[in-house]
Amino acid sequence: MKTINRWWIVVGSVFGLLVGNGPIMQFTFGVFLLPVTSEFGWSRSTTSLALVIGLCVTALCVPLAGRLADRHGVRAVTLPAITLFALAMVALAFLADTPAKFMIIYALMGIAAAGQTPLPYAKAIAAWFDDKRGLALGVAMSGVGLGAALVPQFAQALVAHVGWRGAYVGLAALTFVVGFTAVGLAVREPPHRAAADGLPALPGLTGRQALRSPLFWKLAIAFAGVALATNGVIAHVVPLLVDRGIAATLATSALGFAGLALIGGRLLAGFLLDRIFAPYVAAFFFLVPVAGIALLLANPSPAYAAVAVVLIGLGLGAEVDLIAFLLSRYLGLKSFGEIYGYLFAAFMAGSGGGPYVMGLVFDATGSYSSALAGLSLVLLASAMLVLRLGAYTYPRQNGGGNRSEVLQAAH
Repeated sequence: MKTINRWWIVVGSVFGLLVGNGPIMQFTFGVFLLPVTSEFGWSRSTTSLALVIGLCVTALCVPLAGRLADRHGVRAVTLPAITLFALAMVALAFLADTPAKFMIIYALMGIAAAGQTPLPYAKAIAAWFDDKRGLALGVAMSGVGLGAALVPQFAQALVAHVGWRGAYVGLAALTFVVGFTAVGLAVREPPHRAAADGLPALPGLTGRQALRSPLFWKLAIAFAGVALATNGVIAHVVPLLVDRGIAATLATSALGFAGLALIGGRLLAGFLLDRIFAPYVAAFFFLVPVAGIALLLANPSPAYAAVAVVLIGLGLGAEVDLIAFLLSRYLGLKSFGEIYGYLFAAFMAGSGGGPYVMGLVFDATGSYSSALAGLSLVLLASAMLVLRLGAYTYPRQNGGGNRSEVLQAAH
C-alpha cells in the first residue's frame, strides 16, 4: 500500500471547510439580510427564519450523514453534498422572490449542508491522528475561520457590483470549485481492516449507547447553548452595527475580524487540547465571548466593536474542534460519524435558534440589548456543564501511536 502523508488530509480539510456550510450559509447571511429585506420589504425576523429552517434541517440530517460516512466513507457523502449545496444557492438567486420560496430553498440547502459540515473532515482526521489529534483538528477547522474572514468580504464585493442575486451565484461557483477539488484530491479515511487481521478495533460507544449516556447530553446541551449565543450574535452583528451608525463596509470588516479570530481560536484550542485537560480549555473558550457581548452592550465605537467581534469569534472558533476532541475522548471512535452527527445536530439547532431569537427580540423591542444579556447567561451555563464531564473515558493510547500508522505498518 502506498504511504499517505496524513497531513495532506488536514490541508484538504482546510480548503473544504473554507467553503463549508458555516462560512457560506451562516457567515454571509448578515451580508444578504439588508439587501434582501430592502428589496422585498420583509421583516428581519421573517427573513432570519429561513436561516433557522435551513440550520434545523441540517441538524436533523447530520446524524444520517454521519451514519452514511461511517458506512460508505467521507468522499461518498461530501462530494454529492457540495454539488447540491451549490445548486441550492443558484436557486436562491433565481427563484427566491417570496418568503415561502426563500425558506424552502434554505431548507433544501440545509439538507445538502449536512454533508458539508465539519463532520466528515473531523471523522477523517480523528481516524488518522491520536497523538496530535488536537493540533490536527485545530489546523483543519481553522478553514472555517479562514472562510468566515474571506467569504463575507467576497460576498459583500459581489453584492456591491452584481447585486445579491449575482452574489449567490458567485458563492455557488466558489463552493463547487474549491470544495469539490479539495475533497476529491485530499480528504480520505484510512483503509478499514478487520479485527481478525490483528488490528485493534476502534474503541467507543455505539450511537444508541451514546444517546443513553449522561456524558453525551452534557456535551449536547453545552454546545447547543454556545452555538445559540455565538452564532446568534454573529448573524446579526452587521445590522446591529449599521443601526448604530457604522457604515456597512466597516461593519462587514468587523465580521471579517470574527473570521480571523475563528482561525486563532481553532489553532489555539487545538494546541491546548493536546496539553491541557479539555474541559478546562472548553470552559475558557465558552466564557471569552461574554466579554465581547459586554462590549456590544456598551454601544462601542467601530474600533471597540471590532474587539468585541474578535472575542465572540474566539469562542465560536473553538467549538467545532472541541466537539470532535471531546467526543473522541469521552464517547470514543467506534461510531464517531453517527455520534458527531447527533452532537452537531444540537450545535446546528442552537446555531439556527440564535439568529431567530436575536431577530425576534429586535422586532419586539427595537433593540438587541435584551437578547445579548440573555445569551451571556447561556454561555455561563454551558461552561459549567463541560466542567462537570469528569476524567477522559478514552485517553490517548500509550506511546502516542495512531491508527493510521498501525494500518500502514500492517501493509
